[in-house]
Formats: sequence, C-alpha cells, structure tokens
Amino acid sequence: MTSRSPIYTIGYGSRSIDEFIALLRENAVTSLVDVRTSPYSSFRPEFSREPLASTLDVAGIRYIFLGKELGGKPNSPDCYVDGKVDYGRLREKDFYKRGISRLLEALDQRYRIALMCSEGRPEDCHRSKLIGVSLSEAGIPLVHLDEEGARLGQDEVIARLTGGQLDLFGSPAFTSRKKYGDNKS
Repeated sequence: MTSRSPIYTIGYGSRSIDEFIALLRENAVTSLVDVRTSPYSSFRPEFSREPLASTLDVAGIRYIFLGKELGGKPNSPDCYVDGKVDYGRLREKDFYKRGISRLLEALDQRYRIALMCSEGRPEDCHRSKLIGVSLSEAGIPLVHLDEEGARLGQDEVIARLTGGQLDLFGSPAFTSRKKYGDNKS
C-alpha cells in the first residue's frame, strides 16, 4: 500500500495575499479548498471568494469551495448544543461525509490540497478540530501551516489545543469556540 500525500491546512489570519500565495507555493499546493461556511470577509476583501479565486487562478492554483459540506457553521440546527457547533454531531451528517469523500477522491487523483479558513492558528479552527480529526482517522497525514508558517502535524495541533490532556477515551469532544445566533438544540 502506498502512503498518501498529506493534506495541508492554512488560515489567512494576518497574512497579506502575497504571503499567503507564497506559502502555498512553498508547499507545492495545487488546489486550495475553502472550508469557510461563508467565504467572504469585509475586513480582508482580497480573501473573499471571487477575488481569491481570481488571484489563485493567476498563481496557477485551483480554487474549490466546500464550505457547504465542510464549513464550521452548518445550517443544520441539530448540529448545535447551547449555540455552539458540536463537531461530533456534525461529523455524522451526510453532507459532511460527502465533503470528506471529495477530499479523499482529490488526494487519490494526486492533487496537492490545502484547506483554507480565516483563523491563522490551526488550533482555533475547525480545520483541525473537525476536519483534521476525520482525516486523521482515515489515515491521511495533515500538515497545518500555523500563523508563523511552521508545519505542524495533527497531533501537535491537538496537543496545543488540549495542553496534552485527552479525555478518558483518548480523544477530546470538540465544539466551536463561539456561540452562533439562533441555532440551538
């Protein structure tokens, strides 16, 4: 069995668009998968869906939006507990499983993928606490490009997040950091 290529993750955080593109190129990323539920930023408009896709196209990097499938703020009200997204519940949804399947298919086609969200620190983002957990369980190595551009493995990011303390079953139950609107169960 051949080992699989890693999936990278990156948040734009405080990076300029040029720094962002340079980091993708440095890691030979060919396809950027946007996993923001809402791919728009009023603070950083260059990272909104259309301008970002255009900039990536010029840089020779394919843009793919999977925020409906893999976004951290799903429309499904039963994914929320006390206003926070329960990632365990979200991972059971068919739309989420389809998104993970699409990533695995792209990997099998030899695309070099980076998942993108807004948070610069991977431990603050669902790309590690939700998607990273799913991909790790599927045997996919992850390389999280942190706010400084350092390459961290999934275990390192989870250790940053938990301080190395797991629950009795060996894995923490993650939720979103923030509460969101009226989505409560």
